Amino acid sequence: MEMGYSVELRDGEEAVGAPRHTEGGSYALSGVTKAKMSVTFNYSEFFEEALDEEEGLRWLNDKRAGDTEARLREAVDVLGTEQSDDYWEATAGNAGHALSILLAWAQQHPDAEWWVV
Repeated sequence: MEMGYSVELRDGEEAVGAPRHTEGGSYALSGVTKAKMSVTFNYSEFFEEALDEEEGLRWLNDKRAGDTEARLREAVDVLGTEQSDDYWEATAGNAGHALSILLAWAQQHPDAEWWVV
């Protein structure tokens, strides 16, 4: 049973490099250096509100990262990035924080494509 989205920014079949991070619903203790993370479905309502009413976070799928920067930036501005102490809590800030990471990746790799399932 799926508990969240798998998000990757890819160049071909592989996730592109990213600064070491531990964000997401599952992570390696030492962090991950690829542009990939899992994001809980708990934030879905905020992604639908800020990104796309019907597709939510899946709106990114198969899009060129550079073409998504403006909408990601707007969504982060609307939701904010103030995180709850509880990653799983459905808050605008938790959702916005996740999107701020995706925005940074899009800025670093504008020609890569999103893969969201």
